Parts: sequence; structure tokens; C-alpha cells
Amino acid sequence: MNKYIDRIKTIRLSLLNLVNDLTVEQLNEIPAGFKNNIIWHLGHLTAAQQGVCYARAGLKPFVEEQYLVLYRPGTKPEAFVTGEEIDMIKDLLISSLDQFDLDLSANIFTNYTPWTSRYGVAMDNIQDALEFLLFHEGLHAGHITAMKKLVKN
Repeated sequence: MNKYIDRIKTIRLSLLNLVNDLTVEQLNEIPAGFKNNIIWHLGHLTAAQQGVCYARAGLKPFVEEQYLVLYRPGTKPEAFVTGEEIDMIKDLLISSLDQFDLDLSANIFTNYTPWTSRYGVAMDNIQDALEFLLFHEGLHAGHITAMKKLVKN
């Protein structure tokens, strides 16, 4: 496994463990001062990775478009996420990385379109994207950690 994907997977497994004791209602709760909830952040991690890596390389994402629309950057929760949908989001957090690792090994990201993120990070290729994803995962891990403290009270 690629070392960056392995690190991202470690973060995601840690986040899944962190939220394992939360109810469906707690995962859907938007704490005061936030515009999203924990389950949105978990869904967003996969959607962002699909956009940053696959879409920027002109490739079809691993996940369905309807999923990407709900969790892409700039969105917010529009409806209550059911337990079944939560299970799918949790599964995609890991299965999308496993597929990404296979695709990276197959060298399919050769047409990567350079771009600069809203954080000012320039990405010229898939390696740059992988490095950015580590930052992005950490950013959202911080939000999730803070939100858990608020929804558990």
C-alpha cells in the first residue's frame, strides 16, 4: 500500500473508532457554532478525495455522483442521514481508499490537471494531491473531534 494512502487509512480508522459510540441522532446533530455535522464530515472525506484525485485526473470517481453532490466542498447537511446511509458512508471511507490504492498502482492518474486549493496549496500531480489529502484529513479530524465533545453532552 502507498504510504500516503496507508496514513490516510489510519486516520479514517481512528475517526471511525472515535465516533463508534455515537447514535444516529448524535452523528446528525449540528452543534452550535458549526454549519455541518459529524456524518457530513465523514462523507466529505470520501467525496473530497474522489474529486481531488479522480475528477482532477479526468477519471470517473469510484463513488456515485449522487453521493458526491451531497458531500462535496461547500455543501451542508440537507436531510437526516439514516443508519443505513451512515453504514454506507463508513464503508466508503475504507473501500474508496482500497480502490484508490489499486488505481494508483495501476498508474491511471496520468492526466492530472494542475490546480490550487482554497488553502493556497498548488497541486501539479497525483503525488501532490496525496500530500494535500493528509492535511485535509487532519483538518476534518479536528472538526469531528471538537463536535463529538459537543454532541456527547
